[in-house]
Amino acid sequence: MATKCENCPLRRRDAFEDLSAEDVRFMQRFKMGEMIVDPGTPILMEGSNSPQLYTALHGMGLRYKLLPNGERQVVSFIFPGDFIGLQAGIMGEMGHSVEATTKMTLCVFDRASLWQFFKERPERAFSLTWLAAVEEHFLGEAVSTLGQRTALQGVAWALVRVFLRGKSLGMERGGQMAFPFKQQDLADALGLSLVHTNKTLGILRKRQLAHWTEGELRVSDLQALADLAMVETTAPPVRPIL
Repeated sequence: MATKCENCPLRRRDAFEDLSAEDVRFMQRFKMGEMIVDPGTPILMEGSNSPQLYTALHGMGLRYKLLPNGERQVVSFIFPGDFIGLQAGIMGEMGHSVEATTKMTLCVFDRASLWQFFKERPERAFSLTWLAAVEEHFLGEAVSTLGQRTALQGVAWALVRVFLRGKSLGMERGGQMAFPFKQQDLADALGLSLVHTNKTLGILRKRQLAHWTEGELRVSDLQALADLAMVETTAPPVRPIL
């Protein structure tokens, strides 16, 4: 049975803005249902023109692009609450692919209703603009990492960002959180080889800053890790929820 918007578990997380009762009722009308996908399932493919948009209710995934030579660039990691498919909704097709890393539950929205969404609830539509701006900001920081941070600084930056996002979602317990990805995924996100990524993680582990193994990330000294990454430890901005 699909989760009603009024009972959405994400609304209880500090990471998200409060919704008014009217907003909740509107989102319930916009929501078509839910879809459950297994790990490894493609949700959206680059170049596709999907009739649906999604919010990740449970589980985690990847956004990535494939180059003609088969190499993969991971664009970002998907967390609960992330909105998926906005590119197709605005531009007509996806500029990247989306794949489930774990079992995921997705809230499903009808893309054909998107313009009605903008017309009837412009303040909620502004939330989509905000999410797009935050994604642009993140990608700018990611490009800076690829171009200017060393491998050690880049891996530290990624782990700080992941840890802070997980903490804001209530995923962190005692300095540890689930991060069910592969080292290859992190390597692809940072433009590093798998060997280099593995060695760099080993350095962070030896310095007792962070330890990532078997899908669990443990950060022993967040401030020192952030100092190495040249990044602040402030929590991510409170996000709108769709």
